[in-house]
Amino acid sequence: MIMAFCVWFLVSAIAPKLNDIGFHLSKGQLYWLTSMPGLSCGLIRLAYMFLPPLVGTRKLVGYSSLLYAIPMLGWFMAVQNPNTSYGVLLALAFACGIGGGSFSGYMPSTGYFFPKRLQGTALGIQAGIGNLGMSVIQLVGPLLMGFSLFGMTWVAPQSGSSGSIYVHNAAIFFVPWTIVAAILAFTLLKDVPVKANIRQQLDIFSNSNTWVMTAMYVMTFGIFSGFAAQFALIINQHYGKDSAFACMEGLPAGASYAFLGPLIGSLVRFAWGPLCDKFGGAIWTFVSAVGMAVTLGWAALFLEPKDLGQFPIFLTAMLLMFFFSGIGNAGTFKQMPMIMPKRQAGGAIGFTAAVASLGPFIVGVALSSMSASLWFWLCAAYCVACAALCWIRYARPGAPFPG
Repeated sequence: MIMAFCVWFLVSAIAPKLNDIGFHLSKGQLYWLTSMPGLSCGLIRLAYMFLPPLVGTRKLVGYSSLLYAIPMLGWFMAVQNPNTSYGVLLALAFACGIGGGSFSGYMPSTGYFFPKRLQGTALGIQAGIGNLGMSVIQLVGPLLMGFSLFGMTWVAPQSGSSGSIYVHNAAIFFVPWTIVAAILAFTLLKDVPVKANIRQQLDIFSNSNTWVMTAMYVMTFGIFSGFAAQFALIINQHYGKDSAFACMEGLPAGASYAFLGPLIGSLVRFAWGPLCDKFGGAIWTFVSAVGMAVTLGWAALFLEPKDLGQFPIFLTAMLLMFFFSGIGNAGTFKQMPMIMPKRQAGGAIGFTAAVASLGPFIVGVALSSMSASLWFWLCAAYCVACAALCWIRYARPGAPFPG
């Protein structure tokens, strides 16, 4: 899953560098480019959610790992030619959705192997560590771009604003690791102990909790992944090289901070699994909703800055938002196995993950079509609505579906 999320967020690591190496993409084109993996991921997850009981975990993970190499090899070739058409870049960005899409097959597969009392910890470990791939690619990507890799001296560096740069390295570095992941999957993984055809799995949609938990997960993971994918561009547009401060020195570079949001959210998701097993997931989902509403509103106040001194305040608000989203991610994945039958819980996890994975696409489109501050306030209002829904249905004393 680390490899999967590296592929999914590959575009968000590369996009901020494209104009530096000769591409000429507008603000809207860059937002659309980084949003495409979210769109394709959501569509792919709708298929993957049915696969664990149909094909088994071993083939599912093994063949998926091999598929990850396709978009990475494509980006490796595309960024070496600044004349690559925008349509090709969009297609390659769309192909990166396979990385996030496989999540809806991986997570249910894990859930089937654990009793309810341990599913919060088990799913928190897998999702939390897997989500680190979002941070790994955004942290390691810029570092890899600084030198020749694997002795590939035949691939010439490109001239960036700060000297020679090897943008293609971020795409090619993880290809060997996807092959290793495929070998491990085919040789070591067990198939899920559940079999069901597609028609049998459709009964999740008759359970009202499927739809309510989808709304909750859109809040925790959809907003998290959406802002994580666009974080570098948001910083650049409001405080960095593309902002009103562009003529000043010492501007924050979005690529230098982009990894922090996914890192915080992923580590918190991993750490909160045992706490969700101990106290239940619902109360933590409620805490997450309140915290995200407050921090998104806080960040919105600093999207039209008067001076660069406001950047640390904005950054703090955003990092706290990622922190609270991690709590909610852990909480929701604990809730579903507790409030739904075992097989339905697996399918519901896949479906909610599919819808929420549209976050990068929705956030990217929203930021390209409306003011950032308006979008932040709309997201804060959505979190308030989810907090009320979570409290009434799941978290309050005497709630009809405690989890």
